[in-house]
Amino acid sequence: MYQLMTAKIRLYIDAALSAGQSVPLTKEQAHYLFGVMRLSLGAQVLLFDGVNGEFIADVIEAGKRSGTLLIASQTRPLQMPPDLWLLFAPIKKTRTDFIVEKAAEMGASRIVPVQTEYTNSGRISQERLQAHAVEAAEQCGGTYVPKVDEMKRLDRVLNDWDTSRQIMFCDEATANDPATPFEGGAGPWAILIGPEGGFSPNERKRLRGLEYAHVAQLGPRILRADTAAVAALTLWQTALGDWK
Repeated sequence: MYQLMTAKIRLYIDAALSAGQSVPLTKEQAHYLFGVMRLSLGAQVLLFDGVNGEFIADVIEAGKRSGTLLIASQTRPLQMPPDLWLLFAPIKKTRTDFIVEKAAEMGASRIVPVQTEYTNSGRISQERLQAHAVEAAEQCGGTYVPKVDEMKRLDRVLNDWDTSRQIMFCDEATANDPATPFEGGAGPWAILIGPEGGFSPNERKRLRGLEYAHVAQLGPRILRADTAAVAALTLWQTALGDWK
């Protein structure tokens, strides 16, 4: 029997995994395992594919630019997060990276950057943000990696919205209002976080007019966008998610 305590490194593999399978490593993965982490033949690594769960594997070939792992057995089944999306307006690069990382760690199943009227960041690197989501899943013990979408305009997202998915709308304009409890029931959800300048009057009016949108207060102080994302995810997970 394998002692899981000996396997401290986890890797996401973008291919279906199963016991007995050999897994060739990319150049980047081989460099990380053998150049950075100094693993050698016989070392053990935990692998997950976002579909079939987590597996333990042995290093059977180790080189500077390549290597091969052999999967021994499954260690955990796939554990899906709640059906929760995070919609957020991108901000500065490092803080956008932070939002994606924390969303993956805290159980968002999909991450959707949206361009609002006051969004300062006109472009994102979907590939880079997806890589951050993968790294977060590797480090936090998750077996699922949320998809990070390309940035979309908020008005177009709302035009195509499935009304069965409720929206938790975090509006900084309510910071000084009397505290009200967060409302909403079970089912698919999305959290919407605005940009540093807040939502425009037109966006705020439209969101408040949606029957499936619920305004959520995040305390008596106006939070930075990255802090608001973490606070909102915490509030939702505690009330309706898998933290209960």
